Amino acid sequence: MSILETLAQRHCKALKGPEHLLPTDTVATYMVALKDWQLVENDLAISKTFHFDNYYKTMAFVNALAFIAHREDHHPDLGVHYNRCVVRFSTHDVGGLSQNDFICAAKLEGLEY
Repeated sequence: MSILETLAQRHCKALKGPEHLLPTDTVATYMVALKDWQLVENDLAISKTFHFDNYYKTMAFVNALAFIAHREDHHPDLGVHYNRCVVRFSTHDVGGLSQNDFICAAKLEGLEY
């Protein structure tokens, strides 16, 4: 099973405190598995721009993303535009990247759009 598949099968847990920050080597391993995701904000967040043909398809993606975020209780920052959606994950309660960010990113990668 790939790293992406393993992450997508997991579920987010409530995390608080810097002890839940992911080590740099784990972040690097996960980033290789996530196509077109980038480390941003001094490596404290991950981001990807998803592109679509039109506004309807963009909103369908946003709605699917909202369902996943609600179910996992882990919510990204979004930039919603006519033909694209910019998704940014970071775990505010730990001060950077946690397992939850990569779980949700992997679940988004499993969406067909």
